[in-house]
Amino acid sequence: MTDFKPVEALRIGSIVEVAGTSIRVELSGDVSELTRSYDGRIYPIGQMGNIVKIHFGRKIIFGFVTLLRMRSEELVEHGIPVPPDSDQRIMEVELFAEGIWDMAKRGLIFSRGVSTYPLPQQGAYLLTREEATELFQSAEGKEPDDGSNPLVPFGHYVGTEAAPCRANIDKMFGMHCAVLGSTGSGKSGAVAALLHSVLSHKANGEDSLKPNIVIIDPHGEYGAAFQDKAVIYRAYDPVGAEDFEGTPIKLPYWLMSADEFRHLVIGKTEQEATSQNNIIYKAVAHARMVAAGIAEPAPTEYGGDAPGDGRAHDEPRPVAGVSDEQIMQFDRDKPRAFCLDELVRHITYLQAARNQNGKLNPIPAGDFSKIFKSLLDKIAVLRRDPRIHFLMDNWCLGELTIIDVIKQLVGSEREPGVGLESLKILDISGLPNEVAGPLTAMLARLLFQYKIYQTSEERRKDPILLVCEEAHRYVPDRGEAQYASAQSAVRRIAREGRKYGLGLMLVSQRPADIESTVISQCGTWLVLRLTNHSDQQHVARFLPDGLSGMVRTLPNLAQQEAIFVGEGASLPSRVRIKDLLEQNLPRSQSVKFANGWNGEGLSEEELGRVAGRMTG
Repeated sequence: MTDFKPVEALRIGSIVEVAGTSIRVELSGDVSELTRSYDGRIYPIGQMGNIVKIHFGRKIIFGFVTLLRMRSEELVEHGIPVPPDSDQRIMEVELFAEGIWDMAKRGLIFSRGVSTYPLPQQGAYLLTREEATELFQSAEGKEPDDGSNPLVPFGHYVGTEAAPCRANIDKMFGMHCAVLGSTGSGKSGAVAALLHSVLSHKANGEDSLKPNIVIIDPHGEYGAAFQDKAVIYRAYDPVGAEDFEGTPIKLPYWLMSADEFRHLVIGKTEQEATSQNNIIYKAVAHARMVAAGIAEPAPTEYGGDAPGDGRAHDEPRPVAGVSDEQIMQFDRDKPRAFCLDELVRHITYLQAARNQNGKLNPIPAGDFSKIFKSLLDKIAVLRRDPRIHFLMDNWCLGELTIIDVIKQLVGSEREPGVGLESLKILDISGLPNEVAGPLTAMLARLLFQYKIYQTSEERRKDPILLVCEEAHRYVPDRGEAQYASAQSAVRRIAREGRKYGLGLMLVSQRPADIESTVISQCGTWLVLRLTNHSDQQHVARFLPDGLSGMVRTLPNLAQQEAIFVGEGASLPSRVRIKDLLEQNLPRSQSVKFANGWNGEGLSEEELGRVAGRMTG
């Protein structure tokens, strides 16, 4: 058992400058190598992310190493002549916490932040393995009395001889989190390792967790990592899914709000988009009212009698027993099923009609082509697109209900042979971008509405985590219309989801391209190697606890290494994500060119199969 007393053998240098939470330490002259041997163990000196301590009376101040360089390098940077004796080694340290050793309880009283700052000439010491373990355990705190331990081990701390790193998933998921890293840094593997750790965690000491986690997977990566622990829903499968089978997803168009449906149909390239918005809004409201049984259906041909009540002929008219007030109060955005054919008939035979001598006749062909034809053509194209049959198949009364849709994502029923611990993976690889945005918006809004209509007790029993892989595609920091609905839906979860038990995990290789309002709501950050300077600076803006200095280490992190900071981390640290078995890794490995080009390539038969998929 340690008592956190200063050990002279572990003193590595003296403080030469204090600037707030940043200090500079000059390494002692007897540090000939960047290691120290003590009590039979070897301790590294000056490694990025290593923790050092400074004793100040009864208090112990902790900091992590962010930079190690020669003093001569600093002088050169500032244009100062380099004297012959400027060979001192300078270590920069960022202070993050302090503690007091409780002799009676034989434990460390830990607190984040620094209230007492060290002074120049004070010594800096390495932590022993026992001290590091005690520091991490004190920072993590005691297990709650309710028997639900939220601390999930998913890796180990770098430089502390494999001391386990545990994430507090109550804080990490409840206050949202971000997993960021450049291509090849191990980002997808980190997400898989974290989720595998959650699945195997026994919060009460006996039973594994049964999480409700929905993953939006734009590249079809995660199905391979969770085959036996997930329900894999496929939106589109152009190559026959030769690796493993997936379940067709049912996410019908009527789940969309009127605005999401407008984004899908009109997009951002239509010249008359502004004037066409109301066409879609009117048609969606009418079709939903007809399906609800409160409005009369649209005619099926021209030439019928025009209404004689003095109102516009394309306004909804209540059926017998329904008042105009009920029509006025109808919410067109609630996920009520409606018939797509009814929507088309309303546009064609009511909105594109005119009253001629008491009859509804078509408007002039020129006006029809200018105003309505492109809309109807786009709807027809969408209905024929095989990639989105799951979305655009026409609904018939009683075929699919909102209960059936919700049960796919959060229900207790699973695929045969799959346990209750299942994840839900929505594989949307192969979908066009103009569909991916509205689809993500629809899913996010559906989950949010599901949580809103729960009681407090139901929310407590049923927390949900939404994982947005390649988040910059759906919540971009650019005003592209095809993503606008997704931005709005995910932004609302980021702002309000924690109140309803709906957590958000953003996964991206380009954090600078994620909408700032969304990413700034993340309370926990797992940041792997980032080589792009703008991404590093973007992360520095949002790092909590004044830890922006840690971005200096980001370009040099090894694969599977990460900076772990925020509410879900016991303390800011450099960690190594645990290794996974081959069958538990996501399918994100790059194709090996040398290996592929070393063979014979595709045969004529294989080329024929590929061509068949392209044209089939």
